[in-house]
Amino acid sequence: MSRPASPWVTSVFNLRSCLLWISILLASTPAFGAIEIGDKKELSLFGDFRVRLEQDWDSHREDGSAREDRLRARVRARLGLDWKPVAPLHFGLRLRSGVEGSQQSAHITVLDFDGNDTGEAGFYFDRWFLEARGEKVWGWVGRNSFPFWTQNEMFWDDDVTPVGLAGGWSSGNLSVRSAYLGLPVGMKDFTGNLAAGQVVYDRNSPGLSFTLAAGLYSFDGDPEDVDASRLRNDNGQRDYSIAMGSVQTRFEAAGRRLTLGMDLLHNGESYGPDDPFAFAHRDATDGFVLSAMWGTAAKAGDWGLGYWYGRIEALAVNASVAQDDWVRWGSSTQTDSSDLRGHELRFIYGLGNRGNLTARLYLIEAISSDQDGNRFRVDYNVKF
Repeated sequence: MSRPASPWVTSVFNLRSCLLWISILLASTPAFGAIEIGDKKELSLFGDFRVRLEQDWDSHREDGSAREDRLRARVRARLGLDWKPVAPLHFGLRLRSGVEGSQQSAHITVLDFDGNDTGEAGFYFDRWFLEARGEKVWGWVGRNSFPFWTQNEMFWDDDVTPVGLAGGWSSGNLSVRSAYLGLPVGMKDFTGNLAAGQVVYDRNSPGLSFTLAAGLYSFDGDPEDVDASRLRNDNGQRDYSIAMGSVQTRFEAAGRRLTLGMDLLHNGESYGPDDPFAFAHRDATDGFVLSAMWGTAAKAGDWGLGYWYGRIEALAVNASVAQDDWVRWGSSTQTDSSDLRGHELRFIYGLGNRGNLTARLYLIEAISSDQDGNRFRVDYNVKF
């Protein structure tokens, strides 16, 4: 009589393990640039893979009770296509791994070393858009990456891809961008809208380079939409009127590039008692981020050290589209990425062949409760 297969044997054939082995294989072989099909680069394929080891420890809930420590192995896989049928048109498409209910993360857990459930996994299209780009103007329609300049993910997570219209104009060092976008709930649905505009001044010179940016972001919630209720703390049902100003400087220091940055955020919306969460935090509408990065990992042997300090009050950002890196607060698919202050320390090392190794330490605590936590990550990244 045949014996049932070992769980370890069975796991070799599931989606998570396949992604893990593909990532390890690509990360251990020479990477290459986008695959070009045709004499004039009309069609190209690109992608990236990540293998992550993540440890969370000494974390507490809002009431002060302790969360269990957690050690996980995670992966991310993305595959895209660029097609330029005729100038100036460009069609983009990208498929990513992830969980259907999460718009903020493309990672899936392949192994939980503490025996916890690893959850679901799948592939979803997170980009599908048509773009036209001229010498000074550009525009796109569809689902695409956030069209505004940012220097970190504290306001907007890079994995969150909205749907709608975006466009811009540039001349010399000055550029203007605007968009009207639908906001994602997970990977298949949308709720509420964002109308936004930004002005960016960017100057690059051999000595000192800098970027100045100022933007207004008006989030329009939809309390009648059932999908809005899937977001944390009624984020899909309320409005936000956020102004953000950013400055970044870049120059040489001790033979390496030093990048210094600052972001200031303020939500000018007023909230009444009909929104209990917002009313309880009605004065918590400001935030700032300070950052420094010394060095880069552009080629094999290059390395960099970075430090970030952030203080983001509860209503300074729409937490359902902001970063999900710093904390494990929230649910399995939605992150509470506001009402926090703390530090990120980063080390990055270039491996060549479009790969790098990145280590990050997060030491975070809540502003208005006893919630806190520590997190350490090591990422092995490769692109092709």
